[in-house]
Amino acid sequence: MVAYPEAGQRITRLIPLAGALSMIETLVRPVEPREADIDAALGRTLAADAAPSAAQPAVTLALRDGWALKSDETIDAGSYAPAPLSAVPSRIEIGEPLPPGADAVAPVETVVCRGKTAEALAPVAPGEGVLPAGADAGAGMPLRRAGEHLRAIDRAVLSAAGVARVTIREPRIRLVRARADGGAAIAAGYAWLTDAIVAEGADVIVDDKGEPAADHLKAALHHEGSDAVLVLGGTGCGASDASVLALAKAGRVEFHGVGLLPGETAGFGFAGARPVLLLPGRFDAALAVWLVIGRRWLAKLAARTEEDMPVLAELTRKVTSTLGMAEVVSVRRSGNTAEPLASGYLSFSALARADGWILVPAGSEGYPAGTQVAVRPLA
Repeated sequence: MVAYPEAGQRITRLIPLAGALSMIETLVRPVEPREADIDAALGRTLAADAAPSAAQPAVTLALRDGWALKSDETIDAGSYAPAPLSAVPSRIEIGEPLPPGADAVAPVETVVCRGKTAEALAPVAPGEGVLPAGADAGAGMPLRRAGEHLRAIDRAVLSAAGVARVTIREPRIRLVRARADGGAAIAAGYAWLTDAIVAEGADVIVDDKGEPAADHLKAALHHEGSDAVLVLGGTGCGASDASVLALAKAGRVEFHGVGLLPGETAGFGFAGARPVLLLPGRFDAALAVWLVIGRRWLAKLAARTEEDMPVLAELTRKVTSTLGMAEVVSVRRSGNTAEPLASGYLSFSALARADGWILVPAGSEGYPAGTQVAVRPLA
């Protein structure tokens, strides 16, 4: 825990990135689960496996339009030697239950009916053209697991399987700017963070009236309707920077300063039971901290188990990095290669051109050209 004098906030040491992530992993607890309608749960993290209560389908169904018949009566059927059927088969459409005695659906053109007689012109195997009972899912079979996002395809599948409600975790994040006069960069970062949090399956509680009041940060840290607080700006050592001091007064600071470039002024702690993440106000630094630490923080709150699958690519030129500092480098992919665009400071032009990022670990001074690296999507 970090203690601060009244004189002002200062970074006394940089905690290694691995230590910061370990602290997030150890100290942050998932929010309480709740039930939700399947439509309202889209994009949220499941807190329990989602499974149908009954087998799907409940009975054998037709998988194509045609004739429902007994397959053993068509074994020797051919266009030159039609096989007589014991009865005129029933016409059936996709999705309809098979009638008793039928075990296959023959294509429309393979059966000829003449009055009260019918002949098969081609053999049909048992089970051909049908969907057996329980083939889509067994009763209680998980179709989506706890810890996974509920995607649009999952909602469609679960709805089709008769699942109307699921159990989710939806963290309520109080997003607040450290100062009202942060300028265009803070306003842009605030808007971007709002979208990023929602994309991660959380609910965002924003500043009520656009321009926060003088005591808004203190109020935000004690906001009873939120599960966690994300503060943008005020983490440096400037005369007007006071986010870390405010957190220290409201609760406790676990770390202030992390070995990550850009983003070394980030902080983390608790206001009561609420975990609080402090992001630098500089746009590129806030982005880097969010990508590396913030998303992990939010994943813990939601108990999400999914992780981004990086794409492996070869660097087109070398990347240099400061030993002892983890570093976010923006890149642009082309096929199986990645072009480094910026490090240390991620300019607007570099971010606009980038479609991914790599993390150079603290123990490395960089990578030579041709090194295979893990490229993650840029949020």
